Amino acid sequence: VQLVESGGGLVQAGGSLRLSCAASGSTFSINAMGWYRQAPGKQRELVATITSGNGNTYYADSVKGRFTISRDNAKNTMYLQMNSLKPEDTAVYYCNAVELRMIPNPYEYDYWGQGTQVTVSS
Repeated sequence: VQLVESGGGLVQAGGSLRLSCAASGSTFSINAMGWYRQAPGKQRELVATITSGNGNTYYADSVKGRFTISRDNAKNTMYLQMNSLKPEDTAVYYCNAVELRMIPNPYEYDYWGQGTQVTVSS
């Protein structure tokens, strides 16, 4: 599975951006996808996830009500609509895909994109 992010950039506080993550390869094996972010000097943190089956979503408290994760199965693409952006949202955003593997025993394998920079100016 290959993941390619796009849509990052520079935006003023209060503005919006939409990130995209295009998946290719054996996408049928993906159980869930998500967005993570990493700010300078900080650990990578989970932003939002969406499951492949029923489309259940999860959001970190810091983005709840401002960000929306979605997917287009026909295009094998996941999105993150980011509204009311704040300077503290500045980070490199990474696309993640989780594959359930069954051999030798069931376990989850993570794929990562290369990341896209989001910078929010005050």
